[in-house]
Amino acid sequence: MNTDVLKYDVVAIGECLIDFVSRKDKGENKLLLEGNAGGAPANVLAMASRLGLKTAFISKIGQDGFGDFLKDTLEKAGIDTRKMIVTDEYPTTLAFVTLDDTGNRSFAFYRNRTADVMLEEHELDYNEITKAKIFHFGSVSMSKEPSRTATLKAAEYAHRQGLMVAYDPNLREPLWNSLQEAKEVMLKGMQYADAVKVSDEELIVLAGVSDVEQAMEILFEKYNLKLLAVTLGANGCICRCKNGIFRAQTFDVACVDTTGAGDAFWGACLYWMIKNNKELDDYTAQDMTELMDFANAAGSLATTQKGAIPAMPTKQQILDCIATMPRCRLQGI
Repeated sequence: MNTDVLKYDVVAIGECLIDFVSRKDKGENKLLLEGNAGGAPANVLAMASRLGLKTAFISKIGQDGFGDFLKDTLEKAGIDTRKMIVTDEYPTTLAFVTLDDTGNRSFAFYRNRTADVMLEEHELDYNEITKAKIFHFGSVSMSKEPSRTATLKAAEYAHRQGLMVAYDPNLREPLWNSLQEAKEVMLKGMQYADAVKVSDEELIVLAGVSDVEQAMEILFEKYNLKLLAVTLGANGCICRCKNGIFRAQTFDVACVDTTGAGDAFWGACLYWMIKNNKELDDYTAQDMTELMDFANAAGSLATTQKGAIPAMPTKQQILDCIATMPRCRLQGI
């Protein structure tokens, strides 16, 4: 990779959609919907941009009101959208999020031949990918063709060009024909990744064992990863790098909506990795502690507001959280 032509810190590919969060109107017998820009790769870029990184997004949106809203929102978040394709052939993807009393989510997707699914390999600008320090992708865009092939080809190219490749195997089971198909395709993405973020539930599905540390070892060794970060919800995170396994508790904040918390965590990780400016194989225990605290604080703060992109915290808010907020008590372990 020629560092003289670098233009971006992070370039990502993947889904871009509207998350509609539903709630019941207490006064009338009707359901109210509040729409926010979403899609995990877009959320990750929004967090990275909020922290001052230069970012760009490769995706496809419909030439409709939803697509206009998405493009405008991402641009206001500081994300370069010039490689987002706008099409009048397919509509923008919609997701409907239901929150329980604790702020945890369930999803329903309207994603049959919608714009982001129909991103094709020949539409990729490979030259734009080589202008980044980090290439990021997820697995939602791999759940259907042709975006599956486009995503994997982009990740393969970034890997061959020597970029750091970051991957989020973000399991949304209703999007797949079967859990087995999801596992097989998601694991294909692992072969191109240097740094991976998964939830504990996703980790167990991918590794096929129920013990978290054993599952981490399986994936870390099999795919020659440099960093594996496992989010544990209120229990914080556990990370594996060359120098061992490290744990960190998260922060005790007032949770309103967990949408985008994992993406905030990962966007903050990517920011910290770039600013640390060290090879991942050289990370010390102190490096890992600082990385996990920074990412945990970002993820925690993202739950204190509704939506994903609107809830991304600033660097100062993250640092204040680390300095002043108590840690969560460990639950069930």
